[in-house]
Amino acid sequence: MKRQLIAITCSVMFSAWLGSSALAQQKTVKECDAEWAANKAAIQASGKTKKDFVAECRAGGTTAAAPAATPAATPAAGTQKTVKECDAEWTANKAAIQASGKTKKDFVAECRAGGTTAAAPAATPAATPAAGTPSGAGQFATADLAKAHCPSDTVVWANLGSKIYHFEGSKYYGQTKSGAYLCEKDATATGFRAAQNEKHP
Repeated sequence: MKRQLIAITCSVMFSAWLGSSALAQQKTVKECDAEWAANKAAIQASGKTKKDFVAECRAGGTTAAAPAATPAATPAAGTQKTVKECDAEWTANKAAIQASGKTKKDFVAECRAGGTTAAAPAATPAATPAAGTPSGAGQFATADLAKAHCPSDTVVWANLGSKIYHFEGSKYYGQTKSGAYLCEKDATATGFRAAQNEKHP
């Protein structure tokens, strides 16, 4: 009987020790909040919400996950963007991207695959020149868009009122009240002529 009591007592004490050991491993909400704050961007990039992270952290499951999330944020920028990031890029450069002939679906697909890194900055200047009011085929709001249309041709600024076009370097280039950027061959084909006192680049 004594042996049974000793065995039961030992068993109970061992279970209690195991329980306290498990509790010792469990983190507090405060500790998990601190981990969240320190690695917020990386954890969010991995798709976790704060609620999920804290729950996992308290259960002792994020010890390895939190540091792993930090490096994940770095390559993500160079590899694949999220749909949300690509939507934001589309919204910021919508007019310029549409002018290049891309649909939102095509742009987002290309952006997620990492193919719009160079295209997006080219579209950004679209918002800068307010002077131009392109209204016809082959007319562009920025010199970059016109250059993309005809990489081997000279891009000119066409005054839509006077039907005279100006070369880069001229004080009128991109500055007249009503105008647009055109490829020189398109400008001449649609009845524009070069300014007489300007030198061809």
